[in-house]
Amino acid sequence: MLYNTQRSHLIISEYGRNVQQMIDDATKIEDREERNLRARYIISVMGQLNPQLRDVADFKHKLWDHLFVMSDFKLDVDSPYPIPSRESLNTRPERLAYPNTNIRFRHYGKIVENMIEKAKTLEEGQDKTIVLSAIAHQLKKSYLLWNRDSVEDAQILQDLDKLSGGALKLAEGVQLASAADVIGANSFPQQQGKKFHSKNKKSKNFKRKFGGNNSY
Repeated sequence: MLYNTQRSHLIISEYGRNVQQMIDDATKIEDREERNLRARYIISVMGQLNPQLRDVADFKHKLWDHLFVMSDFKLDVDSPYPIPSRESLNTRPERLAYPNTNIRFRHYGKIVENMIEKAKTLEEGQDKTIVLSAIAHQLKKSYLLWNRDSVEDAQILQDLDKLSGGALKLAEGVQLASAADVIGANSFPQQQGKKFHSKNKKSKNFKRKFGGNNSY
């Protein structure tokens, strides 16, 4: 009896040993036309064995690539797609270039800093006033999301001054939303209500279980 450990290594195990044997046999066929027919038949079998590949873009192309890889690039047939090379499989992808920028206030993020730089180029007027108000509100929102605590508007205005290098200041009369409005005033009372309701429920269950009031 021949064990799998004594057989040749499966290059792509998902297709099984029978498909691997079919490909090995196809490489030994001398007639090119018959070899092409055998390759197309093997492709159809590979597609049936791995129907999940149908969800992959150009799944037929992927099957043909797998065919050549499993043949150790020895199968000489006419492919409807460019035939991959052994070197292309060993090519390392290019290293991604990550931005190496310094963020002064991490809880505000780089996007807000970019918004501030863009706002500095705007001409004075109503549009700039609206943009500055939106940026200030975003600063306060980011601060509260990061710290989960209240913050004075003076702190936000001070940070805006630092981030803009003293170039941006809110117009007089512009007021920032309260901390409760920024973090979602509606969600907080609901959560508190759930806790309060839960406590009342436990209290009622206690009274129901032990009877009457809790006087001693």
